[in-house]
Amino acid sequence: MQEKTGSQVLLNAKRIVVKVGSSLVTDEGRGLDAAAIGQWCQQLAVLVKSGREVIMVSSGAIAEGMKRLGWATRPKAIHEQQAAAAVGQMGLVQVYESQLRDNGVGSAQVLLTHADLADRERYLNARSTLLTLLQLGVVPVINENDTVVNDEIKFGDNDTLGALVANLVDADALIILTDQKGLYSADPRKDPAARFISEAKAGDPALEAMAGGTGSSIGKGGMITKILAAKRAAGSGASTVIAWGREPNALIRLTQGESIGTLLLAQTPKNQARKRWMADHLQLRGSVAVDAGAAVKVRDEGKSLLPIGMVSVQGEFSRGDVIAVHDAAGSEIARGLANYSSAEARLICRKPSTEFEKLLGYTGEAEMVHRTNLVLTS
Repeated sequence: MQEKTGSQVLLNAKRIVVKVGSSLVTDEGRGLDAAAIGQWCQQLAVLVKSGREVIMVSSGAIAEGMKRLGWATRPKAIHEQQAAAAVGQMGLVQVYESQLRDNGVGSAQVLLTHADLADRERYLNARSTLLTLLQLGVVPVINENDTVVNDEIKFGDNDTLGALVANLVDADALIILTDQKGLYSADPRKDPAARFISEAKAGDPALEAMAGGTGSSIGKGGMITKILAAKRAAGSGASTVIAWGREPNALIRLTQGESIGTLLLAQTPKNQARKRWMADHLQLRGSVAVDAGAAVKVRDEGKSLLPIGMVSVQGEFSRGDVIAVHDAAGSEIARGLANYSSAEARLICRKPSTEFEKLLGYTGEAEMVHRTNLVLTS
């Protein structure tokens, strides 16, 4: 496979996660910058109407809550941060909803915690919801659920959250909008000889040495969190751009192939990254055997696995666990994330989806394993 050039990465990106930080969203803590949010939403709408799928990961709830509560500095007590988030989230989501609506695009609020993505079932639920919203042409606006998190489960910064969302939905690219032009070889405010880095490999250890510094009193992230986020996003094959959030029409220009900010290229293609992750790094909980017709659909035609093609279920597993798919000869042909538990799978084995509600008491997915959660292993 020919390696993509930097300009091709964003030009060809179908699914994009955009992350914007607190200092930009709140104009350095002075309150929500509706004009700036409006400009980003206008660009998001252009991308959606051009056929791309876009997710916005936005900081700003705590900062907006601080402003509404009259607090000059970010509180250290977790319960005060949670209170500020609860107050600020009201204004944050209202601005995004109204700005996107004014540009003819629907929006949805999604609040996540680390536990949502660490638990396999909740991971699959979040993934299914986000992919459904994207299919509907809706822009999900995601923030960490600061109102309920504690020190043990916090992402720590929304750069990390942006990368995890990119992993979650198999994004092609992560765009981190910040208050800096991009990455420099040293702090340009202190070193006049600092060199701007326009393109590098995500995960290069040398980048971390260049990215010293911490976040502002408004936000938690610094350039180091963005470097580490790019490394994490690259694990699922997504390249990352770090760019100045006030660059005019940056999102549109990036997707037209223009070089803006710092591009950190993923070294593993997306399909290979997902296959490696699913085949090598997740513990198998069980398996299903399929008939010859289903084997052809899955292995040769790239189709989802439907329960009607299953002949037996082995092991005990829950929704979201990784299971193996065996053909009639007992050979493993694929692995994927189960949409149903083993107990449910046994009930719907050899059954069409029209009977699921009667058998299970509810209507779930038509697939046992959707093709987006399925990788071939033979």
